Amino acid sequence: MNYRTDCLLEIRPVIPNAVVTDNMSMGEKFQNKTLRPILKLQNALLVMVFKNYITKHKNGFYELSLEERLSFVENSIQKDIKFRNSLKGIIIGQYTEEEYQLYTQNSSALNKRMMQMVIGRLKDQILLFEDNIVASL
Repeated sequence: MNYRTDCLLEIRPVIPNAVVTDNMSMGEKFQNKTLRPILKLQNALLVMVFKNYITKHKNGFYELSLEERLSFVENSIQKDIKFRNSLKGIIIGQYTEEEYQLYTQNSSALNKRMMQMVIGRLKDQILLFEDNIVASL
């Protein structure tokens, strides 16, 4: 391994229930071994980026019901290509060279999996986006 790879792997959190077994698909293995630790590591940044997205969209988010806010999260990531690409960059930038090579072999399916995980993570933390809460992440 090289220095960059060692450093990236060193800073990733360990997720005990992110098990990787031989009978899993490549996508499941990549999700548990790579995506889940990276998403956990990058969580505070992902929250900040989404808060900034809300602000750039005139804070209309705060006038929505909870159900509409959850839809807003999903639609923002699925329909705003620039925003989605920015989120992908935050995650892909944490890949090792070996992980990037695996990613390029099936990037379409892995991008879909990655964005569904980001959507789920942001929805699970929807209360952090209240306009009067200052989260200390």
